[in-house]
Amino acid sequence: MSIHIGASEGDIAECVLMPGDPLRAKWAAETFLSDLRQVNSTRGMLGFTGTWNGHPVTIQGSGMGMPSLSIYANELIRDYGAKRLIRIGSCGAMQAHVTLNDVIIAMTATSTTTPSSTMMREVNFAPCADFALLRAAVAAAEAKGTRTHVGNIYSSDTFYDERPDLTEQMTRHGILAVEMEAAELYSVAARHGAAALAVCTVSDHLQTGEALSAEAREQSFSDMVEIALTAAFPG
Repeated sequence: MSIHIGASEGDIAECVLMPGDPLRAKWAAETFLSDLRQVNSTRGMLGFTGTWNGHPVTIQGSGMGMPSLSIYANELIRDYGAKRLIRIGSCGAMQAHVTLNDVIIAMTATSTTTPSSTMMREVNFAPCADFALLRAAVAAAEAKGTRTHVGNIYSSDTFYDERPDLTEQMTRHGILAVEMEAAELYSVAARHGAAALAVCTVSDHLQTGEALSAEAREQSFSDMVEIALTAAFPG
């Protein structure tokens, strides 16, 4: 048991999927896992462990934003021995050619700052995905026929952003989408020698103002979870 995760020894699988929303963790676990059991409810941040195609998998909510994600990623790796962590969540498209329901596989994650940035001091550390997970996720998406983009995303510190100039520069430099967790996940995984990846579904578009309905989100999020699970266990 750790400070923020009430699971017992052996309750957490080496592969962990990390949605921000604890209720999305519950939905994903109930939808995709067998032999399911709840392993965490501390502070309402739900976690579940079960099996997918015979493989042990934990799905643990991370909360919103990099500080919250950092807490759970650190404890999952340090206290429970997690070795592969895959963020599954929503993102906002920043490029015109990216559309609603598309899946973004984050090769790298740009940020203005992260909880880990103070450790690097003057060094601009470049958080990147584990290549084996990245390659397996791309192959899984191609096999499913899912419209997918691979590249750089922006992990923002703020949801209600008031920096249109920053958004313009991000878009100009080819950043595909914005979310709030991946850069810190990649940094924490690198620090502890774990593998990490972020697979996100485009739920809204910063340029057009479009957004998915709740029903459409559920359907498109299913593709994202399947891609993440297949990437974790490519067979």
